[in-house]
Amino acid sequence: MSKDFQQISIQQGFMKHNGGVLFRNISETEYEFKSTINQNHLNAAGITHGGYLSALVDAGAGTAAHRSAENAPCVTISLDLKFIGPSKTGDEIIGNVKILKKTKTLVFLFCELKCDDKIITSATGVWKILKKS
Repeated sequence: MSKDFQQISIQQGFMKHNGGVLFRNISETEYEFKSTINQNHLNAAGITHGGYLSALVDAGAGTAAHRSAENAPCVTISLDLKFIGPSKTGDEIIGNVKILKKTKTLVFLFCELKCDDKIITSATGVWKILKKS
């Protein structure tokens, strides 16, 4: 299992357009991802937009669900976010994902986003495991 971060935003789409997401496996139940905040991630108050943080959690946690499901496609069923603190341009955001439970068809997980070792967002989510084609 490689401990190096790899770019997961390799196809055209929202996350690649917004700078991409780096991802790595820590263990079979723990994963980590990161992104650096740039100017177009900010809201009118000059801090990172909650919509971008939501998309970042969805991409990073969704990749964790996918990998924990032996690389089967997974789709988000529910995602509950708590916005706790701010981040700004130039900040590196680190996401930590813990798989709480996995069944044949569902993945339950917890995710935290941190900036400078301070929690800025926490989330719980459920992903549906789809059949491999």
